Amino acid sequence: MDKTLRQYDLVVKRCKDIFTRKMRDYGLSWRVMRPSSITDQMFIKAQRISTLEDAGATAVGEGIEPEFIGLYNYAIMGLIQLTFLGSKLDDNEVLQQYQEWSDKTKKLMTQKNTDYGEAWRSMRVSSMTDLILMKIHRTKQIEDNQGKTEISEGIDANYQDIMNYSVFALILIEEAKKLTHD
Repeated sequence: MDKTLRQYDLVVKRCKDIFTRKMRDYGLSWRVMRPSSITDQMFIKAQRISTLEDAGATAVGEGIEPEFIGLYNYAIMGLIQLTFLGSKLDDNEVLQQYQEWSDKTKKLMTQKNTDYGEAWRSMRVSSMTDLILMKIHRTKQIEDNQGKTEISEGIDANYQDIMNYSVFALILIEEAKKLTHD
């Protein structure tokens, strides 16, 4: 588990760095998006990953790693919007929320990882993609139901699962790269 925590932290640091740099470029322009629009943007990213995995090549020269990073960051944007839609937040408050959601989601990962015994390490990256797509479809259904569920977790739990699957996929990709370079 120590190895997972170190790898997890490195991936999240990379995601946060990109989020922060894009925030400097674009400001908080994403704050105008409704959570459902963020979910749709996540669908586009996950679908692109799936297409690239199936095709094995990209027409625009970008691989799947930036898309998994985008999924992580869009999920945090979604969580912030669920909580603060219509509220004014400055850059520092957004970064504070980013950190709080990252910390909560890491805690969730450690709890689930203990129960599941790091089963994700034996999974394929393409399976992570499929699970993310499934979570996005669930989220869209919950949104279509005006956020109501009878027995299932809510939108926030699905966003957090997408964050964790994205981190796991990035860890597996990094490990595969190391194997091919050793």
